[in-house]
Parts: sequence; C-alpha cells; structure tokens
Amino acid sequence: MSHARRALISVSDKTGIVELARGLAAAGFGILSTGGTAALLAREGVAVTEVSAYTGFPEMLDGRVKTLHPKIHAGLLARPDQQAELARAGLEPIELLVVNLYPFEATVAKPGCSVEEAIENIDIGGPAMLRAAAKNHGAVAAVVDPADYARVLSELKNTGKVSDETRFALAQKVFAHTAAYDGAIANYFASRGADYPEVLSLQFRKLQDLRYGENPHQSAAFYRDARPVPGSLAGYRQLQGKELSYNNIADADAAWECVKQFDEAACVIVKHANPCGVALAGTPHDAYVKAFKTDPVSAFGGILAFNRPLDRSAAEAVGQQFAEVIIAPRVADDARKYLATKTNLRVLELAISHETQAHEFKRVGGGLLVQSTDAGTISKNDLRVVTKRAPDDTEMADLLFAWKVAKFVKSNAIVFCADGMTLGVGAGQMSRVDSVRIAALKAQSAKLSLHGSAVASDAFFPFRDGVEVLANAGASAVIQPGGSVRDDEVIAAANERGVAMVFTGVRHFRH
Repeated sequence: MSHARRALISVSDKTGIVELARGLAAAGFGILSTGGTAALLAREGVAVTEVSAYTGFPEMLDGRVKTLHPKIHAGLLARPDQQAELARAGLEPIELLVVNLYPFEATVAKPGCSVEEAIENIDIGGPAMLRAAAKNHGAVAAVVDPADYARVLSELKNTGKVSDETRFALAQKVFAHTAAYDGAIANYFASRGADYPEVLSLQFRKLQDLRYGENPHQSAAFYRDARPVPGSLAGYRQLQGKELSYNNIADADAAWECVKQFDEAACVIVKHANPCGVALAGTPHDAYVKAFKTDPVSAFGGILAFNRPLDRSAAEAVGQQFAEVIIAPRVADDARKYLATKTNLRVLELAISHETQAHEFKRVGGGLLVQSTDAGTISKNDLRVVTKRAPDDTEMADLLFAWKVAKFVKSNAIVFCADGMTLGVGAGQMSRVDSVRIAALKAQSAKLSLHGSAVASDAFFPFRDGVEVLANAGASAVIQPGGSVRDDEVIAAANERGVAMVFTGVRHFRH
C-alpha cells in the first residue's frame, strides 16, 4: 500500500462508516482496516487494505492480536519532527484513526452474561491505538464518535486537513471515552467482590448545561449515569416549558422518588427538597386536591409528581396554582392541550419503575461518602406495639402512609396525617420537638384539624416532650423507630395521653 495519506478504520458500531470511508477515499486517503469493518467496506466497493497485509503479520489468538504492531503504533505516534526516523525504519505515518470499541457495557448488561463473555469483550488493541493517536493529536485525528464524522469530512473537503482545534477536541473525547471504558471494566470486576471497592470509578455523561446552579452565581450541568436505573429521573422526556434548572431537577427527583412509594393513585408536592403535601385518592385529580390542602402557601412554585397518567381534570386543577414542574408517567392528549397554555410550566413524562439505585453518593470536602440506598419498606407485620392501646385499622393505615412520607422529609422529620393525606410537615429542625411544633402550626395555618391524626417521626423521640406536644395537637397514634435510652419515658407519655405507639426498629435520617 503506497499512499501519501492513510486512515485506519476499525469499528464495532458501523453507523455511518461506509459514507465516512468513501469521503476519505475521495479526499485521497488509503484505507487500512480489520476484520468485519474491512469486509463491509470491500462489499460496498471501498478500496481497503487489511491491517495484516499492511503489517505482514497475520492475526493470531482468535483475533486478540492484530493491530498491536510497530508499523501501526509507530505510524500513529510519530510526531512531524520524527518523520525522518520513521522513514529510516521503513515505516509510514497514519494521519487519521477511526475506532470504537468492543461493546463491553452492552455485553455485561445482558441477563446471564458470563465472566468469560465479558472478558472476550474487553478491547485491547482499540484503546491502545486511540490513546496513541490522541497523544499525538498534533499530527493525528483520532475519531471515536460517529457524530464527528461529518465534521471531519467537511474540514477535509474545505481545507484539505483536519484543523488543530478539531484534533484537540477529538483527543479530549478519546481520553474521556477510554477512561469511561476502563472504568466500566473496573466496576464490573469490583461488583463481583466487595460492595465498596478500594478504588471507585464513576461514569456520568452530560445531558445538558444548565443556566446556573443552586444560585445564579454558580455554574452547573446535569449528568446521567452511564447505566441509569429504569424509571430514574435522568430518563425524563420534557414535553413543554422552559429549560429545567438545577433546583428544578433536584426537587423533581425528590418528588418522583417519593410518589413511586405508593401503589394507590398519589400526588406529591415538593418545595425546597421537602414534601409539603402528599395524598392518596381514587384519581390523580382528587390526590392533587388533597395534597394541595396540606400547605397551599408552600405549594406555590412547587414541583408536582403523580404516579398515574395525568388527565385533563387533574391538569385543570393544577393549572389554578403556580407550579414549576409536573412529572407523571404519561400526560393525556387533552391534558397536554390544556397545559400548553401554561408556556413556562415544565411538563415531564417518565415511565414508572420501582427499581432503585444500589448506592447513594454525597460529595464532601476532599472526598465522597457512599452508602446503600435507603430502600427498605415496613409493613404492618414489622411493627411492634409498645403502648397499652394498639392502633385501630384506620390509624394503622395512616401510620404506614405517614412513615413512607417521613422517609423523604429532611431530618428531623415529623409528619401528621389522616385519611391518606398529610396534614402538617415539620422538616429540617435541629430539635425534634420543634419539628412537631412546626408541623402542628402548618396544619393550623392550613385550617386542618389534627384530631385523631397519625404522626410519623423519622427517628426516635429523645424526650417525652415531643409526644406531649403532638398529643396536645390532637394526634392519636405515633410511628417511630424506638431505640432511645428514654423509650420508657416516651412510652409512658403516650400511655398517659391514650396515644397508640408502634416501633419500626428502623430510622430514616435524611440530611
């Protein structure tokens, strides 16, 4: 093969590769290729030379060794000032490399994938060539993404070369791609051992740049997990409205994760990462009306999540308030038509799934906290009645409902509820008794009676005062983890006031 310019093409994803090869041939490039890619190009009438013919070394070990040869790597790594040395060795430069890698992530994602199958899909030659070409981006264009084919061909057609700026941008993509590829392999092997490996590799791909972060002076972007859990927020489809903000996304995630807890039709309204209204009902409309009653003031500018398709009736009810975001598994056509009049309202669709992330991450100064997701659930049979009076059936249903909501309220969390509806929510206080007082004040402000209500506390009551305050407010039943050194005093306070109390043995701190 004797051409002034050479391109080496070896891809697993064949998208657009024939068109690219034809464009390169028209620009005066000779094409080197391997295996299936070479066969495809030949069938399509593109002149191609097999790498093994070029190197004079046949593929071996079932194709594990084919491009690992000095004639390939010297051609990719030689700088412009090293061309004389290259020529003295009888070697030639390769100006353009087009490679994408064995589909390792797709392979290990298949049910029943064996370790042997995973290992055979670990690419060796591809990453080696990509890294060599990207290292030498001053002389070589390394293309890993089919989306860049058109840009490369356009520059070759218009200027006869790939620009310095483009070669550098392509190199950036290559190093990010090979790092993510290696990270996926490392995580696969780590997942077969300890839950918390010595070195943790995380891969996230940018979905969008955001206008700003939590505050206008902060920059921000939204990244999606390389393998997101089905039904997680990053898979949303936006139907209308302004671009989502940093805070919109954070609050929408809180609302969506909360509403997914319920089997019945539910509505969750979130403000500043806390549920300010949650309710169950026979329809999305009725669930929304009940949830909104909890705290109409805080619901202003809130994020609303439904676990049922949003119909016209529910859409019209929501349309009477100012909301930032609505998220539902589906939005009916007549509801979409109505909501289209609310041009700034962001409307998202996302399929319901009850799968959860295996781990949660929290960035701290100089490090990362990692923990298993708080995905546990509590049923009636898991509860231990600790007072003289046991909850009746109505109270028990409300206690279990309140417990589900409390898991999504910032600690210290207190939730009053009745009839499948939150009545008052106290969140994020340094003192648990203050959370009780705030929740009761919220209910009073919304003109909601707490008589006969049920209360959930995300962690134990350290003193009897919290129980006394909630009993004074009208509550008749409490669900809490238990475990305080003063549990006996707290139980005694409940017995004195005729309040039924159950222990879960599980707490739900949320910081």
